[in-house]
Amino acid sequence: MNRQWILVRRPEGMVDETSFELRNSPVPEPGPGEALVRVVWLAFDPTQRGWLNDGPNYLDPVPLGAVMRAGGAGQVVRSRTAEYVVGDWVCGMVGWQDYAIASGQGLLGVNVVPPGIDPKAMLGIFGATGLTAYFGMIDIGKPSAGDTVLVSGAAGATGSIAGQIAKALGCRVIGVAGGSAKCAWVTEVARFDACIDYKAEDVEARLRELAPEGVDVFFDNVGGAILDAGLATLAERARIVVCGAISSGYEAGEPPPGPRNYLQLGLERARMEGFVFLDYLDRFPEAFGRLHEWMTQGDIVYAEDIQEGLELAPALLRGLFEGRNLGKQLLRIGPRSPHTQT
Repeated sequence: MNRQWILVRRPEGMVDETSFELRNSPVPEPGPGEALVRVVWLAFDPTQRGWLNDGPNYLDPVPLGAVMRAGGAGQVVRSRTAEYVVGDWVCGMVGWQDYAIASGQGLLGVNVVPPGIDPKAMLGIFGATGLTAYFGMIDIGKPSAGDTVLVSGAAGATGSIAGQIAKALGCRVIGVAGGSAKCAWVTEVARFDACIDYKAEDVEARLRELAPEGVDVFFDNVGGAILDAGLATLAERARIVVCGAISSGYEAGEPPPGPRNYLQLGLERARMEGFVFLDYLDRFPEAFGRLHEWMTQGDIVYAEDIQEGLELAPALLRGLFEGRNLGKQLLRIGPRSPHTQT
């Protein structure tokens, strides 16, 4: 059987298991031009919560009655196309289920993993996570050597990579994370220059101590009070990268009030800009190349928080908004085998 988490109602507030039903369906048969994929890894990202709302987004909402949309990686176990060979590792939009049909490679299709690359790395450093960190920092943040860079959500999958990119470019990097363990990882493993524990410290006061001349680039994954603290401590001509707003929970309905310190954008002649990594499709090879180079040189490390069991999927999505994970949240649902990379 093919276990599938089906969206049965749109969540109001924080997502939980009541929005989904775990159902059993027959394993699908691939038709001409298709292949059957045994899903092994699922990836979790805050943006998935936004896909559950019946409103505008950069992708259409997940339909009621459909398998929950998610990126993942797995192996081809049956094929009726030359595009996929049995045994190939593939990655793409597979959904919260044991088996998925691959019917074409491309941006939102299922693509063969390049030889020598860990399939689950295609869900993190070489997937949407790494691409978002790269284009957000490089194209929107535009850091220069000597700049002071602030990254919120610094122990998260995207923030940790974005900050390390800035370090590789010669910047001084300050992170914001929740809890002493995460802050220690940010400074000791990811090698940020400092990390503020928002659970125990006054973020704005610490920023004024750590960046007395202001913040040149602010890569924001959080929004809310932490965004306000960053806006209050901007340097002249600062750039604010709007990557995410996990503090909002990406919930439907009336959004929270806007930032109190937005006038600093005018006073400091700063620029605040959003983006989606899909805007840069033609430059993906550039990003892959530079990320691989930095990783090979030891300039970028990344953490993976690995859990096991498809039944955990709703709880892991909720956990992203409760600060449970360190680095990329992954779920192994496929069997361990000699062909399964760990």
